[in-house]
Amino acid sequence: QVQLMESGGGSVQAGGSLRLSCTDSRTVFNRHCVGWFRQVPGKEREGVATINTYNSAPYIIDSVRGRFTISQDDNKNTVYLQMNNLKPEDTAMYYCAAYARADRDLRSCTVASSRYGAWGQGTQVTVSS
Repeated sequence: QVQLMESGGGSVQAGGSLRLSCTDSRTVFNRHCVGWFRQVPGKEREGVATINTYNSAPYIIDSVRGRFTISQDDNKNTVYLQMNNLKPEDTAMYYCAAYARADRDLRSCTVASSRYGAWGQGTQVTVSS
């Protein structure tokens, strides 16, 4: 069973950068969808970026495209979310999540959180103006 752990969160000023990492030391993400989601208190969890680890196909939502990128390491056991030019509205708890695909699907992965069965505990990102 996938057990995810996020790291890399912190407090930065607007315009700064952070890189979040998502890993499971016991899992190689060969054919998985791995996504980054964020949530602020009182609001629904929002899918931010996903990656198809089979072919590294990324998907980034419009509101962060051009500032955030998602990638995986060559060993396929860590997925990164690089966040540049951070804005106060990016402040949230960031979670990574994953599910395994049964086939060699080349399509990008959904940002619908209901599809993801394994979740990490989250890492806080705070951006001050």
